[in-house]
Order: sequence, then C-alpha cells, then structure tokens
Amino acid sequence: MSAVTFWEGVAVLFAGVFAGGINTVVGSGTLVTFPVLLAVGYPPVVANVSNSLGLVPGSVSGAIGYRRELAGQRGRLLRFGTASALGGVAGAVLLLVLPPGAFEAIVPVLIVLALVLVVLQPRIARWLAARQGERHPHGGVGLLVAVFATGVYGGYFGAAQGILLLAFMGILMDESMQRLNAAKNVLAALVNLVSGVIFIFVADVAWPAVALLAAGSVVGGVVGAKVGRRLSPVVLRGVIVVVGLTAVVILLTR
Repeated sequence: MSAVTFWEGVAVLFAGVFAGGINTVVGSGTLVTFPVLLAVGYPPVVANVSNSLGLVPGSVSGAIGYRRELAGQRGRLLRFGTASALGGVAGAVLLLVLPPGAFEAIVPVLIVLALVLVVLQPRIARWLAARQGERHPHGGVGLLVAVFATGVYGGYFGAAQGILLLAFMGILMDESMQRLNAAKNVLAALVNLVSGVIFIFVADVAWPAVALLAAGSVVGGVVGAKVGRRLSPVVLRGVIVVVGLTAVVILLTR
C-alpha cells in the first residue's frame, strides 16, 4: 500500500498530532500512531518504520518548546545522546534478526516496571540520598547503561521509551522533572531518527504516511511543550501513570 484515502490521511494526521503532544509530555505516542497505520492497511514492518521516521519532527518541535529547560544540559545530552543512538542502532538490528513478536512480548512488563519506578521515584531517590549522599548529577554509569538499554527498546518498537527514560533519570539523577522531560524529548528523537534511517535501507517506507505523521507531530509537539512545561511534578507523574496504564491495556488487547 503506497497511498491512503482522504479520510485515512486525516486519521493518520490527527494521530500524529495526538502522538506528538503525548510524546512531548510523557511518551507512548507510538501506541496511537502504530495501530492507526495498521488500521489503514499498512503492513506491520512498514507501519513501524514509517512511524519511527514520522514522529521525529514532533520530538524535535517538543524539544524546541522545552529549550529553556535544556539550557546547561549540553554535556549531559552528548553523553546520553551517544548511548541512545547506539541503542537505537542495536534495536533496529534486533528487529531484523529476531522472530516477529519476540521482543514485543515483554513490552507490557517493561511499561509496568517503568510506571512503578516513576511512582516510587521520590521515595527511592530519598533512600539513595540517605545511603549514598547526593545523587550523581549525571546518573553515573548505571544511568548510561539504562539509557542505552532504553534506546535498544526504542529502536525496536518505541512505545513508552519516554516513560522508561523519565523513570531511570528521575531515580538516578539529581535533576528536576521538567528538565528531565526536556532531555527525554531529545533522546527519544535520536533513537527514532537513527533506527528510522537504518530501516530506510532494509524495509519499505510509506512516505505519504511519514509526511502526514511528521506534519501532525510537529503541531502536537508544540502544543505538548506548552502544556507539559506548566505541569507540577506530581501532576506530571500522574499523567505518566495514566498514559502508561493505557499503553499496557492497548498492547494486551490489540
């Protein structure tokens, strides 16, 4: 399938808007766009490839919307960005060599684990601080490994990689939730970009779908940044939990 009808195109466009906003605030936008692409007739691999490429502009626009929170994080982003990009490459390769559905089978477990970590993050952070003193400003080697592993997961499928990143960074790094969210947008964009570029050379890409998702996700990213930057840490964690639980339900019932 190389083209979509008018109404199918509208559905893909609005899915992109919604996903761009959700990705900027929390993550899991793929759980909106991927099923829509399947519903309009794209094969799973084509849908996955096109989704990865189409949501990159939305992550970029979301990161721009969070540019104030990104100030002073250049070194951190270079370090974690390298880990994310390498993880994205590894995830893309896994998609090509693993049996269909093998990796996706553990996605619900990963999301639930991430939600538990997000909810318990303040308590765990206080416990770590009491036992080890101040948390590492950059999370240490442990966070670098976690960011790489999340990149592997994101390169393969991508749903809820933002939730995983927020959970790991929030627990292991001494930083505000809003600044972590800003960094998350950049890292997720890198994973989607590198995996998408690899997929271009080994799979068919539905460029009309990519264009529609890109246009929609840019708008959603801008709106999401305006909304997300005004949320308190407690509310932001609440949004993360709601979106994450919805993601689990969708994955278990589709």
